[in-house]
Amino acid sequence: MNKLPQITLAFWVMKICATTLGETAGDLLSMTLDVGYAASSLILISLFLVTLFGQLATRRYNPWLYWLVILSTSTAGTTMSDFMDRTLGLGYASGSAILVSILIATFALWRLSGTPLAVGDIRNLKGELFYWVAILFSNTLGTALGDFLADDSGLGFAGGALLIGSLIAGIVVLHYFTRISSVLLFWLAFVLTRPFGATLGDVLTKSHEKGGLDFGTIGSSAVLAGVLVVLVIIASLRENREERLPAVAANG
Repeated sequence: MNKLPQITLAFWVMKICATTLGETAGDLLSMTLDVGYAASSLILISLFLVTLFGQLATRRYNPWLYWLVILSTSTAGTTMSDFMDRTLGLGYASGSAILVSILIATFALWRLSGTPLAVGDIRNLKGELFYWVAILFSNTLGTALGDFLADDSGLGFAGGALLIGSLIAGIVVLHYFTRISSVLLFWLAFVLTRPFGATLGDVLTKSHEKGGLDFGTIGSSAVLAGVLVVLVIIASLRENREERLPAVAANG
């Protein structure tokens, strides 16, 4: 049984919302609350493992559980990336290069395992594990890449978000008007939505002097969490309605 959601426009809206919240919530814990990157990473990785075990144990798609795992990978990815780039002093460019290499290796091992990379074909434990490992490292990469674009490239937070948004729009065009593999385009879009969320989160939280809107990590996280909760409620209602339709048809 496929325990993953259908890839629709609503999925991408929720993905961007979750990854943006992951950026603001990760910064809230590590910076605003001054927990630190290392301790925050340990806390959030533990949360990721707990939610992941729940996801692996379930027998069907559960919107609440699925998006909680996505959110935990985003928040953990934020602090893990910041720990690598800032605490360890690797820098955004080197950190991004290392994470790109890890992500490529993950996809290579996934392909060699004989398990399909297409999300709609993931129906066993091995494929699901590869899926979540790829998501964790793609979300970690997204923070490093977003910070690189915003700081080192000189684009700024808004410029970085605009660039990534343009690349995502280009992928949408390629999906509808070319024969390029839909699996490749999906994962490219999936990876790029994370730096888009990272730069968008920085736009919301950073001060006016740094090119942001200065909403702060607390206010931004609260608003984004509220939006994500509403979207998950809608997804849950839709899922319950679709589950009832076969029973209604059979009884009718």
